[in-house]
Amino acid sequence: MVLKVYNTLTRSEEEFKPLKDKIVNMFVCGQTPYDDAHLGHARNYIMFDVIARWLRHEGYRVNYVQNITDIDDKIINRAKEQGITAEQLERKYEKRFLEDMEAIGVKKNITKYARSHDYIEAIRQQIQLLLDKGYAYYLDGDIYYDVDKFKDYTKLSGMKLEELKNHRIEPKEGKRNVYDFALWKAAKPGEPKWDIKLNIDGKERVLSGRPGWHIEDTAITYTIFGPQYDLHGGASELIFPHHTNEIAQAEAAFGKKPFVRYWLHTGVLNINNVKMSKSLKNFITIRDTLSKYDPEALRLMMISANYRKEVNYTDRMMQDAQGKLNYIYNSFSILYNYPKILGSKSTDEEALIEGFRGFEREFTELMDDDFNTSVALMKLIAILTTIRSYLESHDGITQNSKDYLIKGILEYADIFGLLENTYYKDSLPEGLEGLIKKRDELRKNKDYAEADKIRDEIKEKYGIMLEDTEYGTVWYKKRAQENVSA
Repeated sequence: MVLKVYNTLTRSEEEFKPLKDKIVNMFVCGQTPYDDAHLGHARNYIMFDVIARWLRHEGYRVNYVQNITDIDDKIINRAKEQGITAEQLERKYEKRFLEDMEAIGVKKNITKYARSHDYIEAIRQQIQLLLDKGYAYYLDGDIYYDVDKFKDYTKLSGMKLEELKNHRIEPKEGKRNVYDFALWKAAKPGEPKWDIKLNIDGKERVLSGRPGWHIEDTAITYTIFGPQYDLHGGASELIFPHHTNEIAQAEAAFGKKPFVRYWLHTGVLNINNVKMSKSLKNFITIRDTLSKYDPEALRLMMISANYRKEVNYTDRMMQDAQGKLNYIYNSFSILYNYPKILGSKSTDEEALIEGFRGFEREFTELMDDDFNTSVALMKLIAILTTIRSYLESHDGITQNSKDYLIKGILEYADIFGLLENTYYKDSLPEGLEGLIKKRDELRKNKDYAEADKIRDEIKEKYGIMLEDTEYGTVWYKKRAQENVSA
């Protein structure tokens, strides 16, 4: 099967072919830690985590790098408000960000988190290259990139040059062009700064200041991957100016085109049809969400839509995701703890196994079609329902088939970061299955009062929670949240 991805650069779906056979160098724009990460960040990082997991599942060796922008105007301004240093603020929120990423199952799949300030010398070298080649100029202690010198500046965004003024533009009197962006910013009193030596118009100058936003990422990727690599990911809001400027810098400095072969972008997460954003103060933090819901429920909610799709968040979506997650654990628990083992396969069992092989083929086809997680997730839930129905309606299953199904479900659930806890090892106490079926009958007959009594009795006596979902009644043991603290 051929893996195809939608490339923002070409606006088309293309066969994925890394530069070096089965090695994938992958970079995703990381965090600027001046506040807690929100659900918009979670969507981006979860989706690219799933992409990295799938690539590894398919035999690729993925070198997955994220940056941490540890020096930025937002960090400096927030630190001033709180009366602490920029470094103190950044370290606090970097620690909390990494805790969040660990809680939602992302951190373990990152090869390297690269802090911007560790690459000052690489930044200096790249700026010097751009000066030497005529793509950059000096202005009052700053260094700016001259956009007019770079052809196809808008090739990633697809916008006309005159449209760019409606987006984020850096104000500075004396710039050659309104779109020109800072590579280096002169130091201001009380701000973090570094000294770099640059040859400008034949004279060596020492500039005291800090890097611009866009130069950090290309310095990091050049140092780790070289002048060209396979996959760059990020939120669609970064297409301009951030990713546009990365291309302009890297291709002008290093001469390799395309700088990145495949650009993948996630759709934004909205709340009340407005992009979730720290600047708009309309965000819900990952930590707030994990205080109410399982981390895997958050992952499930995010993968329920295509990664490129814009999503309008509601709390109902998280409630539904939690219900689906409970159903997945419940159904897999029935398989995992199933006690009736037969000595030989029946015709029905052979059909069940063949159906599972069909699921594997469909799952692979969907994930190879630009990572179609939403339908692949539906297929996973459907095959669990099929297995559950089979076990509930037959006299047993052979050990080989049981082991095969357990191994397969865990393998494909792992792509999504599901079934990573051991909840499924919990089994129903003897005799409780009949009581749950009795309650189901009461609910069908609309005798909700008696049904509720049975639910409350089961909860009090056995610590078993019952939940009525679109798939039927789900049971699970009451468990404490295993999340990061607020």
